[in-house]
Amino acid sequence: MTQLTIANHTITLPSGISLAYYDSQTDEKPVVVLLHGYCGSSAYWERVAEPLARQARIIALDLRGHGRSSAETGPEETNSMELYADDLAAMLEQLKINKACVLGHSLGGYITLAFAERFEEKLSAFGLVHSTPLPDGDAAKENRDNAVAAIKKDGVSAFVEGLVPKLYSPDNKSAMPDQVERSIAIGRGTSAAGAIGAAKGMKDRPDRTEVLKRTTLPVLLLAGEQDQIIPAERTFVVDGANVTREKLADAGHMGMVERPEAFAEAVLRFINKLN
Repeated sequence: MTQLTIANHTITLPSGISLAYYDSQTDEKPVVVLLHGYCGSSAYWERVAEPLARQARIIALDLRGHGRSSAETGPEETNSMELYADDLAAMLEQLKINKACVLGHSLGGYITLAFAERFEEKLSAFGLVHSTPLPDGDAAKENRDNAVAAIKKDGVSAFVEGLVPKLYSPDNKSAMPDQVERSIAIGRGTSAAGAIGAAKGMKDRPDRTEVLKRTTLPVLLLAGEQDQIIPAERTFVVDGANVTREKLADAGHMGMVERPEAFAEAVLRFINKLN
């Protein structure tokens, strides 16, 4: 059976939630936590985990309801970004990690911002990967409702078969059929509760641009030149001496899969500034 997550550990939090996660278990510093996107898993990082682990301890978790992590949801089926942030904070505490650099892809970026807002003292740095601090507009909120309805009607498999190809640039969708299929397979591993909870949570998330404007921590903003889900201008909403901007050519919303070498190089440039 094809592994749909690269998690090699599990941890049970005080809340009772069980999180699966990958840990490179290297002695390298800093600790870098990778948060995957919607209907993904830690396997989203499988093409970049090894090169990154040469210069950092890499932890990549399966968010609740994704991969091999528990699927319990919050009130009214909603997994708020704050709920995921609390999961991460509890996990880091149990692992006795005082500070980490947290990098979040898409949904993972929204969680990263909620974490930075609530637990900035636990961060050495943070970043958005194909993500944005901006909230959903009216059309996007309607799409979240449509996603919930589609999952309830037809299930997760049919939903991710429609979703995943849009995450790749048009050229890469054609040129990388095996990777597209791999991402679809990973998506099928998401529980219905996890997919619905995340969609509702994303719909309700606030504008967190001020988190980026206010922080003095190092910030990475990484965007894909051909991202049709979150265009670069929605990622590059702030600038400053502490902000590093990276734009990946020939990449859509899945730079870690579409351009793994360039992606790893960009992240390593950022990580190296933290040592």
